Amino acid sequence: MTFAYASVEEAMRRGGLRMVVVGGVPSPWGEAAKGILHVKGIDWVAVRLDYDSEPLKMWAGQRSCPVAIYDNERPRPGWAGILLLAERLAPTPSLLPADPAERALAFGLAHEICGEAGLGWSRRLQLVHAGMQNAGGFPKRVAKYLGRKYGYSPEAGAASGPRVAELVRMLAARLKAQREAGSRYYVGDSLTAVDIYSATFTAMFGPLPPEQCEMDASTRAAFEMRDAWSEAALDPILFAHRDTMYAEYLELPLSL
Repeated sequence: MTFAYASVEEAMRRGGLRMVVVGGVPSPWGEAAKGILHVKGIDWVAVRLDYDSEPLKMWAGQRSCPVAIYDNERPRPGWAGILLLAERLAPTPSLLPADPAERALAFGLAHEICGEAGLGWSRRLQLVHAGMQNAGGFPKRVAKYLGRKYGYSPEAGAASGPRVAELVRMLAARLKAQREAGSRYYVGDSLTAVDIYSATFTAMFGPLPPEQCEMDASTRAAFEMRDAWSEAALDPILFAHRDTMYAEYLELPLSL
């Protein structure tokens, strides 16, 4: 898999697959999308998100990312739209089970990691809440921006810790049950998108080392913050699974 960074104007002129990604930060949503394209061997062009670019907003339809745009098709924001587009562009290897029940399970687990009120969403609110309380997490300027964008309130922030903990425990229990059944993966006996999502979102609790992931020191410190809820719930099996996925399937070092 190869990809190169291009300006907004250059990307808009090109065909094929283009994807808007945040620059300099290992956003788990973006890193998961990159990982899916890497596993499938899909070439694409990366465009760094520019909040001040009106042409980018008009083209992508928003000032968030990741957003995938293929040829002249509509923009596809969000984890599910990007996954389904990748499945269409490169059906093999499939990252969704063929069995309908297992496919539904994969989508359910993926939503609990990537979707609204899921692990990434709740962890982000947790770090916003900490920043707003001057207790670690995101720097206050960043926390205020993200809080406005993603519906932060003191009540939502206070609820984020328990929510993160229950999701982390659920994912660890799923991996342990699969291991007892003889599988290293979340669903069935082969790699699915759920494994990629879990591997990339685990970075929100413990980033990859600097030689594999260069990132701003304040962002690394925020991602490394663990409150009592996180510390009690995190299980080494999540990080072991993450390391296996990167060793066998995903690309290192990260290209931000």
